[in-house]
Amino acid sequence: MRLLFAIIVTMLLAAPVAAEVAPQEVDIPLANGVLHAQLFKPDGDGPFPTVIALHGCGGLAGHSEPVLPRYRDWAEQLLKAGKAVLLPDSYGSRELGPQCRVKERRVLARRERVADIMASRQWLVQQPWAARDRISLMGWANGASALLWAVRPQLSSRSIGPDFRTAIAFYPDCRISSGLGWSARVPTLLLIGAKDDVSSPPACRQMVDGARGRSALARIVVYPGAYHDFDRANFPLHAVAGTPDAAAPEHGHVGTDAEARADSQKRVAEWLAR
Repeated sequence: MRLLFAIIVTMLLAAPVAAEVAPQEVDIPLANGVLHAQLFKPDGDGPFPTVIALHGCGGLAGHSEPVLPRYRDWAEQLLKAGKAVLLPDSYGSRELGPQCRVKERRVLARRERVADIMASRQWLVQQPWAARDRISLMGWANGASALLWAVRPQLSSRSIGPDFRTAIAFYPDCRISSGLGWSARVPTLLLIGAKDDVSSPPACRQMVDGARGRSALARIVVYPGAYHDFDRANFPLHAVAGTPDAAAPEHGHVGTDAEARADSQKRVAEWLAR
């Protein structure tokens, strides 16, 4: 038995470890500065479908990593499917840390973050490896809220080429948009947990239901039993109240829902293939 155990351990130690894909840092011009972003790109010349991925209020980077595991996980999934992924760092570019518990935010979803989205798109259409007509948006929480502002008909981006192909919003805060007669000019999928007590599932449903009269391009999926951050891997469900984590919301519950995570991965792939 000891010999068998030793053989198994030796085999495991000798097994090759998959190398972590290293993103490339790129600088994108802004009207009043530079937007730093991390780029995951398939090998080859392309042109590749590209996703602009928008971090939540906790920011994009960690203490020792340019992209937090939760966003790297999605980026690597999309990369394996042949897509490039551009992750703008809206906070780090402005020398800011997590903004989840900041009362007076200097970077707003409807203002600076929308500007970051449009600058990212303008940069992408100038890259020979990017398929100009297949640039999509994907965002989480605060990044998803920025996405909702960016796809409104009032903010058409046709002046810089083909519009966004699609958009996917994970658990945005819909409370402002739902009262403003929101609609989308590009196909937009919203994914949220029914028990999300950080964002507001009823406001998101009201927002999308209200948009149907003006636009057939929006769809919402509400996952029964799922909370905020349901798509995040290996993240046990817990309450965030009283925790010292500046990158966590001030209240509510966060955590993985395996069933919702798996279904969202399938839906994202299908939506981006439109």
